[in-house]
Amino acid sequence: MRNVYLYFKKYFLPLLNLIFFSMLSSLSNGAEMYSQTDNFYQSNLVTRQPVNFLNQYQMKVAGNLFIPKSIITGQKYPAIIVGHPMGAVKEQSANLYATKMAEQGFITLSIDLSFWGESDGHPRNAVLPDMYSEDFSAALDFLGTQPFVDRNKIGVIGICGSGSFAISAAKIDPRLKAIATVSMYDMGAATRNGLHHTLTLQKRKQIIQQAAEQRYIEFTGGKIQYTGGTINKGKITASDSPIAHEFYDFYRTARGEYTPSGSQPDLTTHPTLSSNPKFMNFYPFNDIETISPRPLLFITGDKAHSKEFSEDAYRRAAEPKELYYVKNAGHVDLYDRVNLIPFAKLTSFFKTNL
Repeated sequence: MRNVYLYFKKYFLPLLNLIFFSMLSSLSNGAEMYSQTDNFYQSNLVTRQPVNFLNQYQMKVAGNLFIPKSIITGQKYPAIIVGHPMGAVKEQSANLYATKMAEQGFITLSIDLSFWGESDGHPRNAVLPDMYSEDFSAALDFLGTQPFVDRNKIGVIGICGSGSFAISAAKIDPRLKAIATVSMYDMGAATRNGLHHTLTLQKRKQIIQQAAEQRYIEFTGGKIQYTGGTINKGKITASDSPIAHEFYDFYRTARGEYTPSGSQPDLTTHPTLSSNPKFMNFYPFNDIETISPRPLLFITGDKAHSKEFSEDAYRRAAEPKELYYVKNAGHVDLYDRVNLIPFAKLTSFFKTNL
C-alpha cells in the first residue's frame, strides 16, 4: 500500500495543487460562500421514516422515506430515489437532497448501498458495482408498490459514485423515467485510469496484483485490508493533496461526519482492498445512449476535479440530455453547500419529466 501511496503523492500532487489553487482563485465569495453548508438539514414540511426492503438477491436495503406533509390521501405522486456518494451513507448528502426535493412535492427515498451504512452485505465496505446498481432497481420495486406513488413517474438523483451506479441501473431498468447526476464519478474509469488518465497501465497492474495477493490472506483467515477513501481524522497534513483536503473537510469534520451504528469511524469511506479492483471491470457509460428517449441531466461544478466524468457521459449520451455547470463550485461543494446546489434546476427537470 505504501508504494501506491508514494506513486500518487509523486505524480498526482502537482496536478492536484494546480486544480485546487485555480479553484480558490476563482471564488468570488471567499469565506462567506465556504461556510454555507447544511448536510444535516431537516424540514418541518416533510416527514421522514426509516424503511427496509429486499433487493432481488434477498439482501436488506436500508433507506429513509421522505413524504411531503401536503400530500392528499388517495392521490399518487411522482417519486425520486437518491443515492449517496461512493463510500458514504445516506446521511451524507443523500438525505439533504431527498429532503429538499420532498419540499417540492416529490416522494423521495434515500438509500444505503449494499455493504454500506445500514444495508446488508458482508464484508463491510465491499465493492460490487452490479449490486450497487441493483439497489436502485430494488428501490424502484419498493416505491412502485406504495399506494401514494405513481410508479410511472419515478426518477433518480445519483451523487458522486452513485451517479454511475444509477446510470448502470437505468440502462437495464426502464422504470427509471428521468436520471440526474451530481458531481458524478465514473467509478470504473476513476479506478482504471485515475483522474485525467494519469494512472499508468503498469501501476494499474501493480494494484490488481496487490489486491489479488490480499485475497489469499483473507481466504486463510487473515486481516481485511482497506484502501482509498478519505484520510482518517487527525491524520491529514499540509503535504496531502488539495483533493484529499476537500474530502476531509466534509467526511472528517462536523460538517458531514457520520458513523453508522456498529461501524468503526476509521473504516468509513474506505473500501476493502481485495474487492476494489472490481471497479476496473465497471463501464457504466457503455451503451448509455440506449437510455434515450428518457432524459439525462448531468450537474457538475465548473471547478470540480471530477467534471471530466460528467462531460464524458454527456458526450456519449443521446438526446434528450443536458450538461449543467454550477459556477464557482468544486466537487464536494455540491454535497451540501445549499447556496450552490441547483435545487431549482433539479425541481424543474423532474417536474418536466415525471
